[in-house]
Amino acid sequence: MNMRILILFLAFFLLFPLLSPATADTSTQDSFNNAGALYSKSVDLANEGKYQEALNAADEALALNMSSLKPLIQANRAGILVMLSRYDEAISAADAAISTTGNLTTTYSIAYYNKGDALRHLGRIDEARVAFAKAQELDPSLSPPDMSMPFTTPLPVTKKSPLSTIASFAGIGCAAAVYIGLRLKKSN
Repeated sequence: MNMRILILFLAFFLLFPLLSPATADTSTQDSFNNAGALYSKSVDLANEGKYQEALNAADEALALNMSSLKPLIQANRAGILVMLSRYDEAISAADAAISTTGNLTTTYSIAYYNKGDALRHLGRIDEARVAFAKAQELDPSLSPPDMSMPFTTPLPVTKKSPLSTIASFAGIGCAAAVYIGLRLKKSN
């Protein structure tokens, strides 16, 4: 009887370290999934015009610290912050998205567009034109607003997020593919 307990005890301590990485991978995958769900929630809330709730969801997603989703979340946050008339914060969020390296053309285009929108609201028209031009260079479907007249007061609030649902899912899919690819590379 004592020998069985000893064998079980040894088996547990010998096998436990082998199980720990799987637990860590599961935890990381759960965090990634939670961050993606919170990001999607933020997009949905922004599309409903619930900008403060959208910002809260985006901030929760960022707090999960999933580096592969940060640029996408920050680009979306920039648009939400513009809708909340928090232009300096919007510029910072857009810059955080833009400063990330990788093949993130869609994310960069949205970040530049949202940065241009924030700059426009602040009356920094020349800088806004540069940001809008960069956004359109990356994504020709993004048309800059009419900049012929300076605009320094807030635009009317619309109930449309600058990021479409399709772009949201495409971004999450790309981030997931990068994450899985990195995990596979690391395991080899």
